[in-house]
Amino acid sequence: MFRFANAPTYLLLSALLSSSIPAIASDDNRLPEMGTTASSTLTIDKEREYGDAYMRVIRASQPVISDPLLSDYVQSLGHKLVANAEGVRTPFYFFLIQNYEINAFAFFGGHVALHSGLFLHAQSESELASVLAHEIAHVTQRHLARKMEADAKNSPLTVAALVGSLLLTVAAPEAGIAAIHATTAANIQGQINFTRSNEKEADSIGIKTLAKAGFDAHAMPRFFERLAEQYRYTSKLPAMLLTHPLPESRVTDSRMRARNYPTVVLPPSERYLLARSRVVARNAGFSETSSLNWLNRELKKAAPNRRKELNYGKALVYIDNAKYQQAHQLLDPLIAGEPDNMFYIDAATDLDLNQKQYQRAISRLVNAQKNNPDSSVLRINLANAYLEAGKYQQSIKILNRYTYDHPDDTNGWALLAKSYAKLGNRAAELASFGELLALRAQWDRAINNYMQAAQMAKLGSMAQARYDARIDQLRFQRQKFKALQ
Repeated sequence: MFRFANAPTYLLLSALLSSSIPAIASDDNRLPEMGTTASSTLTIDKEREYGDAYMRVIRASQPVISDPLLSDYVQSLGHKLVANAEGVRTPFYFFLIQNYEINAFAFFGGHVALHSGLFLHAQSESELASVLAHEIAHVTQRHLARKMEADAKNSPLTVAALVGSLLLTVAAPEAGIAAIHATTAANIQGQINFTRSNEKEADSIGIKTLAKAGFDAHAMPRFFERLAEQYRYTSKLPAMLLTHPLPESRVTDSRMRARNYPTVVLPPSERYLLARSRVVARNAGFSETSSLNWLNRELKKAAPNRRKELNYGKALVYIDNAKYQQAHQLLDPLIAGEPDNMFYIDAATDLDLNQKQYQRAISRLVNAQKNNPDSSVLRINLANAYLEAGKYQQSIKILNRYTYDHPDDTNGWALLAKSYAKLGNRAAELASFGELLALRAQWDRAINNYMQAAQMAKLGSMAQARYDARIDQLRFQRQKFKALQ
């Protein structure tokens, strides 16, 4: 699997996004009513517009994990929960940020972010799902929109101005903090109280969603209790406990609500364990030694039938450090036993490409597509294999369709730009990279790329017309983005 370098990170966004208004009152045995109080001032369409803007800035400022396999896993898990949630009014998009800190946050437009550090602390898929279910409830309850409406009542500014201040904070932290302080009348204690109330509301709704989706509802209080115990006597709390306060009352409340549902004993999720090993090997910020030490410690505790997922993680570490013989010793038996396992296919393809066995990698992926023709993971990996093999036209053919189907995936545009560069098609390379820049809200650079591409295209050609039309679209998008601020 190919990987791209991540941008620098900062932790301010999740703290800002987790402040919210009090929950609607309810008794202990009844879930709160759905939060729709913000609908009169901040429409769902407007929330989606802000969500798109925030996501573009996050791509440029946060180390968003672009791993297709991990993205596919998190999206699948998240949408399984969304299918069982109530009050869903917007599409959801789940993504991972490479950060060892335990944290998660949700924002406008159904966007939910998970820190990769959660995989190191969640001991089961149900525990990870409990975090996602909690964040989904923040979105369905419209906590952020309701907070903005509440702030607007105590401020001379409108909801739009307050939301714009939050966008400024994401885009330019120093200026944004000043804007937030200048436009928000609520004091710090009030923010803490609001957060605690909303956290309980998200817990209660999240537990219901968790149970309906077939996960263990008791996983949420179990995860809370372990976190609370682990950090009880420390002065430095993880980001999740700073942005999602965890007082004893909240732990007790979640435990009481979970008792309304039977304990579900689920077998260990192979996909979760494989995703966890992949994070340890590639997305936890560990060195080779640290990754292997972590995996070896887990191997000592693992049941015999759960060692394969950890050996998969070790194989990835060996691949990434050019220790191909050790990688083969671990990976070959795994893929022989489960030839259709997407995680193993991906790793075996990595091994093929690193050893310059290009045709073997291509054949492996083409054969895998016969059983899974709609897999976006296989499509993007096959395009990359063709690119590595020097078969640029085949790569471009796949990527043109892939970017049409997945216009927000930075992987597709980056590979397309690289493929065109290898062919010497500078205009198409500039245009493809321009789309990548636009996904990061770098509007001026994106427009400049397209202007250069248009100048290179044949006068009066269809290519030049497409580039000119895209310049107009990008200018309009830039204008809308600036208006939001």
